[in-house]
Amino acid sequence: MGSREVLGQAARLASSGLLLQVLFRVITFVLNAFVLRFLSKEIVGIVNVRLTLLYSTTIFLAREAFRRACLSGGPQRDWSQTFNLLWLTVPLGVFWSLFLGWVWLRLLEVPDPNVISHYGTGVVVFGLSAVVELLGEPFWVLAQAQMFVKLKVIAESLSVILKSVLTAFLVLWLPHWGLYIFSLAQLLYTTVLVLCYVIYFTKLLGSAESSKQQTLPISRMTDLLPSVTRNRAFVNWNEAKLTWSFFKQSFLKQILTEGVYDIVNNLGSLVARLIFQPIEESFYIFFAKVLERGKDATLQKQEDVAVAAAVLESLLKLALLTGLTITVFGFAYSQLALDIYGGAMLSSGSGPILLRSYCFYVLLLAINGVTECFTFAAMSKEEVDRYSFTMLALSSSFLGFSYLLTRWCGSVGFILANCFNMGVRITQSLWFIRRYYGRSRHRPLAGLYLSPALLGAFALSGGITGVSEVFLCCEQGWPARLAHIAVGAFCLGLTLGTAFLTETKLINFVRTQLGVSRLADKTS
Repeated sequence: MGSREVLGQAARLASSGLLLQVLFRVITFVLNAFVLRFLSKEIVGIVNVRLTLLYSTTIFLAREAFRRACLSGGPQRDWSQTFNLLWLTVPLGVFWSLFLGWVWLRLLEVPDPNVISHYGTGVVVFGLSAVVELLGEPFWVLAQAQMFVKLKVIAESLSVILKSVLTAFLVLWLPHWGLYIFSLAQLLYTTVLVLCYVIYFTKLLGSAESSKQQTLPISRMTDLLPSVTRNRAFVNWNEAKLTWSFFKQSFLKQILTEGVYDIVNNLGSLVARLIFQPIEESFYIFFAKVLERGKDATLQKQEDVAVAAAVLESLLKLALLTGLTITVFGFAYSQLALDIYGGAMLSSGSGPILLRSYCFYVLLLAINGVTECFTFAAMSKEEVDRYSFTMLALSSSFLGFSYLLTRWCGSVGFILANCFNMGVRITQSLWFIRRYYGRSRHRPLAGLYLSPALLGAFALSGGITGVSEVFLCCEQGWPARLAHIAVGAFCLGLTLGTAFLTETKLINFVRTQLGVSRLADKTS
């Protein structure tokens, strides 16, 4: 498969991931509004914070490193060794679910059983659901490597919809079950998700006429199961070492990016999760499939190197424009967003300052997501280890900055410390990219430069909306608020129009990828 075909499939993955994120947020918002009419906010808070954090942390620690390493393998690898390595996520998930479950039940404060009953059952079932989801890891990695876009869309959409339907039904008819409701719904979600992948591959491998079946590296379902032979190692030790390197990096990354509080975090990172996460996940696969890990750019197929450079430049430009838009308009509309979301309780205190600071953090988050997406796909195992060592050194300075800045600036100081951490990571990734393409004619870091006209449009919009906020928001009533929104809409249109006229290379890239995605959807 050529680099341009892989690019088209990566674009389809990113666009489908974006649509899924929007769907999930809408369903979650509606479901929470419905549930709060029948259950206490304490129960919903325990589910959305404590139990969901237990599940997501277990999943992240058990599989993130395996996914990155196993999606980096070349087409000639021994897939049976890759599957053997992926099955190790299951016992690892059992360990983390037991350990974290013990922490949740023994070290963290247990809610009052008179207010929130069945908390222990919730911890056990959410941990179990994480292990169940890990049973589908070999199927998920194979589907991602083969770029089966529709499978991901159908599996995740069906799982979320059935989970939501079950939750609504039980809340309506059996509200006294409390945490039992969310525990059963979570277990249903992971079970359906895994079954979708299993059923799909069972049907696909049973159809000899299918063109997709002929491109798979397996011929029967048992090939996906762990296997032991005497003439080869149980796992590919290069993949195993790379997994360990990614685990150290991911563990430290999880520690360093943890923080920023409650509603401000949810509002500020919403766009980041909607847009940047699907792009980062999908184009990591693209770079990993197109580039040879740890090999100099001048020694690789030059067409692939050129396509990767063009894609990286466009992604950097897209991340920069999106992040700048959030930062510039976020400064003038943070107070209004919090006022609409939570009333004067949020908009009159330190909330607007926190959200404005977080808008700048989102800009760094966007750029870092793209740069690390490329860096981790192109780095050798030794370079990943050196990066992890740098992250370890960064953790101590991060803690020091957090302590000092929090004492000086309060909660804003913690966000600023996160910005410092993200800035160091971006600098390290930019240095790697510059060195990687140093001896070639490609300059993908040009994506971080904007035209003077566009920079002027951002500056003008920031000034106009800032003045508008002073005079129109947020104590002048709804007519003034609507006028403030209208000013922002005009400035946003002006900025986007300027970007459309000046950033023609990015516009052509987006148009091309959307066209390829639509054509692929029609032919598949």
